[in-house]
Amino acid sequence: MKKNETPNNNRRGFIRNSALALAGFTIVPRHVLGRGFIAPSDKLQVAGIGAGGKGESDLWNFYQSGKADIAFLCDVDERQTAKSRSRYPNAKIYKDYREMLDKEHKHIDACSVSTPDHMHAVMAMAAMQLKKHVYVQKPLTHDIYEARMVTKAAHTNKVVTQMGNQGSSGDGVRQLVEWHNAGLVGDVHTVYCFTDRPVWPQGIPWAKEKSAIPKELDWDLWQGTAPAKDYVEGLLPFNWRGWWDYGTGALGDMACHIMAPVFAVLGLGYPDSAECSVATRYVANWTKAAYPESGPVASHIILTFKGKDGKPDVKLHWMDGGIQPERPEELGPNEKMGDRDGSNGVIFIGSKGKMMCGTYGMYPQLLPTERTKTIIVPQTLARVPKGADGHYAAWVEAAIAGYGSDKAKNLSSHFDIAGPLTESILMGNLAIRSYDLEQKNAKGGMDHPGRFIKLLWDGPNMKITNFDDANQFVKRTYRDGWSLGV
Repeated sequence: MKKNETPNNNRRGFIRNSALALAGFTIVPRHVLGRGFIAPSDKLQVAGIGAGGKGESDLWNFYQSGKADIAFLCDVDERQTAKSRSRYPNAKIYKDYREMLDKEHKHIDACSVSTPDHMHAVMAMAAMQLKKHVYVQKPLTHDIYEARMVTKAAHTNKVVTQMGNQGSSGDGVRQLVEWHNAGLVGDVHTVYCFTDRPVWPQGIPWAKEKSAIPKELDWDLWQGTAPAKDYVEGLLPFNWRGWWDYGTGALGDMACHIMAPVFAVLGLGYPDSAECSVATRYVANWTKAAYPESGPVASHIILTFKGKDGKPDVKLHWMDGGIQPERPEELGPNEKMGDRDGSNGVIFIGSKGKMMCGTYGMYPQLLPTERTKTIIVPQTLARVPKGADGHYAAWVEAAIAGYGSDKAKNLSSHFDIAGPLTESILMGNLAIRSYDLEQKNAKGGMDHPGRFIKLLWDGPNMKITNFDDANQFVKRTYRDGWSLGV
């Protein structure tokens, strides 16, 4: 096998060359077909694990690249996959990804994982261990430990990877990086990230009454690594995000889109500490109720990153549930923060100035906003073609080129980028869950119940050093029969 050549590339080459030798003149050479033509044997054979919802659009974007065939569809809920089945009538259908990989691994080049968060890691790991390239929806994993393991596995198995935070391939992120590198805002010391999520129920108790399982749904497979529970109406296809057994709350849903520009601009690593305050739901007679099985109604998290090379420490504020930071003085009274509707955004505060953007790094602006039009800096970073859509095509092309190729190294959210980003995001959730735990048992040396300490994080060793009870959330215990395989 040649350098930078994956087993799958080698397989395709062997099949193609053997077919040419056997068929002789019946195979038309590529140059006769014209520049840009891609022979079927050269297309990436993609298996979609999760073919409805976001998985549906992910698969369509791969297909639209013109360089991928959607060869297999795998989903536990037939109700969600009608459009994908119609679009790819030749795709073979499975419910259990393990069965699909076992039977079809010789015919699969890459897997797209677009399922509830609690299944991302086991699915991606199973594919990577078979040397399949993987595209995994955000957040990369449900737990910090999982993120570390799949990032390592990408190199161990020499596969091409990408997380589904498509904004990281957008022009806006690169514009922000260029402004920062040109010194327009000086040394950034404070960042505010905010979102209107959650837009699904949180801060509520689990339903007391079980519901009938829809005939199209394999409920046991859907639960996967999570503890076994009775099926309840309203959980699928969207509201699972608010339950810790399956989702990662507002942070998991939006922070990979909103915080990614911050990591790109500042080159952040692991945070040193995390602290939070949360809003829970009030019930009858204004009694405060905490439901630790689900995320809070709103939260404010502060992650602190140690400054490097003489730069100041960075305090990153995450605010969800509609909480927003104070408006910058440089922003006009009728100007929106972040997105065009002001619902989500990022504000960078540096020693010389400020800049902001919306979700995905869109709408980048210097503050005051007039500076955006008057100050021009040289373009030093290559842009990804087609904006956000290029995020998908770039992964397809990189997977065809193979592990170690320039195309693979230049992906905007390969796991060396997506892994540390996801770990930092999940550190915020660890703080939230530790807050719930402290409220319940008042352990860890607090003055009295209800007062939360700052968590001190040893990133390289994935350990909270000052509140040991919190470490239970670094790595989940899977349900019997499920394993990460490491």
